[in-house]
Amino acid sequence: MSTVALTDENFEQAVTGDGITLVDWWASWCGPCRTFGPVFEAASQQHEDITFGKIDTEDQQGLAAAAQITSIPTLMAFRDGVLVFSQAGALPSASLEKLIQAVRDLDMDQVRSEIAAHQHA
Repeated sequence: MSTVALTDENFEQAVTGDGITLVDWWASWCGPCRTFGPVFEAASQQHEDITFGKIDTEDQQGLAAAAQITSIPTLMAFRDGVLVFSQAGALPSASLEKLIQAVRDLDMDQVRSEIAAHQHA
């Protein structure tokens, strides 16, 4: 599957569903974003069961502000509707693959119980 453009209209649906969604926050003028773009696209071809979304922060300024994006590129990983990773900076291919595997390996029942415990603390 290739990457999909995410906007105000489809962002929530993309990140709240079942499965894994990776989101690349980027802008055309950003050098590191242009470096990371092909890495992200290549991973999208290798992992067809994952949704790979890209958000142009210039075009979607309200969405970027709501997500508190202060540096680009920023990569977010959602699994089963839960934000499980968020980090600014371009990743090399090997690091992106390690991240994908780590997100796949998460015990989501444990993640949800940790979130619940944190919210009640």
